[in-house]
Amino acid sequence: MKTFFHVSDIGPLHEALAEAQAIKADRFRFQHLGRNKTLLMIFFNNSLRTRLSTQKAAMNLGMNVIVLDVNAGAWKLETERGVVMDGDKSEHLLEAIPVMASYCDIIAVRSFAGLTDREYDYAETVVQQFVRYSGKPVVAMETATVHPLQAFADLITIEEHKPVSRPKVVLTWAPHCKSLPQAVPNSFAEWMNAADVDLVITHPEGYELDSAFTGGAKVEYDQRKAFEGAHFIYAKNWSCPGVTTPADYGKILSKDSSWTVDSQHMEWTDNGYFMHCLPVRRGLIVTDDVIESDHSLVIPEAANREISAQVVLKRVLESL
Repeated sequence: MKTFFHVSDIGPLHEALAEAQAIKADRFRFQHLGRNKTLLMIFFNNSLRTRLSTQKAAMNLGMNVIVLDVNAGAWKLETERGVVMDGDKSEHLLEAIPVMASYCDIIAVRSFAGLTDREYDYAETVVQQFVRYSGKPVVAMETATVHPLQAFADLITIEEHKPVSRPKVVLTWAPHCKSLPQAVPNSFAEWMNAADVDLVITHPEGYELDSAFTGGAKVEYDQRKAFEGAHFIYAKNWSCPGVTTPADYGKILSKDSSWTVDSQHMEWTDNGYFMHCLPVRRGLIVTDDVIESDHSLVIPEAANREISAQVVLKRVLESL
């Protein structure tokens, strides 16, 4: 595996899930794969779970790890070609990438959407330069449009807690005070479509995700109807994807608090579990009683980030 951005990169899901459970049972079994190998983790944006879980996964595999915070511990990087660099950016990504690649065996990158130019974001302009110019395997630790390590961990969590062989999984939009990217819901939809689950997506009109990720998933604009009989509720805010109205890309179209997941919402489900990628804004996305309930999976879900990252890094190491 040379790149990891989409569910198609991981291969057969049943094999990946089985491997995840094997690694969870013995996290240090494959340390020989990472001996004398180096993972470079590059962060253009803040991180807690992604940083800690990916670094821990690499250490479990015996790897050396270098962490670079571009905005705090390096020269400011220019990402556009053909510009006159007379501003505050001292180094161009086209020089920085091959330099960084010379110090490592695998590159993991985290770079968010700008939410002003849909074409630029959805072309994955930043991370694709790492793929093109580094000559090294590239793993997405969240990009402008995808967060596959999170979605893989979500699927592992669902597999561990599902009460029926084919559970109903609901991805629900919830209100937020800031404009957020679509990376998490995009990947969640993509991975659930590939898994053995019944996926329903619910959100106010205008928040339709790109069909490249949602495929044939059912979209239900009535949140209560969507929740009925659900076994898992995955709450997440996202800004307007601009699919039908490109001019609204990245905008907040609604702050309707009736979409906040509370105990009444969860009563509509079939004793459903609550999920969220974290960090979460309590009182906006979810109420205290729901996220603190026995059916909240946010902590096991976060813990599985280590496992999803380790499966991915193991497979990349095996391909070197």
